[in-house]
Amino acid sequence: MPWTDKPGGSGSGSGNGSGPWGRPGGQNGGDDRRPAGGRQSPDLEELLRSGRERFRRGGGGGSGSGGGSDFKLPSGPTLGIAAVAIVLLWLLSGLYSLPPGARGVVTTFGNYSALTGPGLNWRLPWPFQDHARVQVDQDRSVTIGRGRQTSMVTSDLNIVDVQMTVDYQISPDVGLAEGELPNAAKYIFNIENPDGLVRAVSESALRQVVGESDFSQVIAENRASVSLRTQEIIQEILDSYSSGIEIIRVNFGQADPPEDVIPAQRDVIDARSGAEQLVNEANRYRNNRVPRARGEAREIELAAEAYGQRVVREARGAASRFNDIYAEYVQAPDVTRERMYLETMEGVLGTMNKVVIDDNAGGALPYLNLNELVREGQRSRSGSTPPATNQDTTGGQR
Repeated sequence: MPWTDKPGGSGSGSGNGSGPWGRPGGQNGGDDRRPAGGRQSPDLEELLRSGRERFRRGGGGGSGSGGGSDFKLPSGPTLGIAAVAIVLLWLLSGLYSLPPGARGVVTTFGNYSALTGPGLNWRLPWPFQDHARVQVDQDRSVTIGRGRQTSMVTSDLNIVDVQMTVDYQISPDVGLAEGELPNAAKYIFNIENPDGLVRAVSESALRQVVGESDFSQVIAENRASVSLRTQEIIQEILDSYSSGIEIIRVNFGQADPPEDVIPAQRDVIDARSGAEQLVNEANRYRNNRVPRARGEAREIELAAEAYGQRVVREARGAASRFNDIYAEYVQAPDVTRERMYLETMEGVLGTMNKVVIDDNAGGALPYLNLNELVREGQRSRSGSTPPATNQDTTGGQR
């Protein structure tokens, strides 16, 4: 067999009488399981070393009673074809395909080398190059849930539990500086746990914004600005880490006080709602009364202007009449004085109740009904005065 210690050795029928492991045969017919004549078996490590050497030399033992064939290496052309096939298979292992919306980050000995797009691509096979697939068009989200870890203190020292969802994706490669890594490569190399990073940064930013806001702003009044400010802070922090992540939106969800103070907080909210309702009613009343008052004031101003113009015109007319009367007075003083006296008395006595006493009544006692005169005066002031009446010395009318 080929494992004999000498070339050309044979089995138990060989001329040298050696066994298959290079040991002399004995009465046991070359069976190595029991040493013959009380001799010890050779060391196993020595036997394995001898077998390896025979294998490297391609064998060389003849065939004997133990049976077997010589080991022969393949011929030169066969080895060449096998080597070429192995090299081709190794090169083909560098082919890879990317689906739509994916990018391949190619590394050479662990360092960034290139960024490939969707479709069939090739790189140097391992161990020279490797690639990592990144889905750049996929929207990812993390949620900041309710619980003790999300209880936050507002600027007016109130506690509020906030729920928020942050949606993000890998930033598009727009406006990159020369030599700067693509965002997909930043996403691979600069951060280890993207969801954990976004969650931690989002909670930190939310605590900052809530700490700068009043309780009422977080609960109801200014939720949109709180959400926008939180998104800005998250993006600033992620950009400082060169994470390659873009925040798409921040959905500011439910915000409530802790459960222990919810009843009292509801009373506060109801009171504020009532106050807002009163303020709205006051504004509505003001918006109704102020324009009306301005209109009334304008009406008074116009009436005053009209009154002033009317008085001025009357004064001018009176002055013109006086000038005319004076011209007539110069021509006929007596007649003018008499006419002016009569016109004046007519104007004064024409609308008054009069009592005429006759000097020629003799000893008759005049009777003056004062009650009737008072009633006539009241009716005259109220605008329902009947024609003026004259009384004689006896109280009769004529």
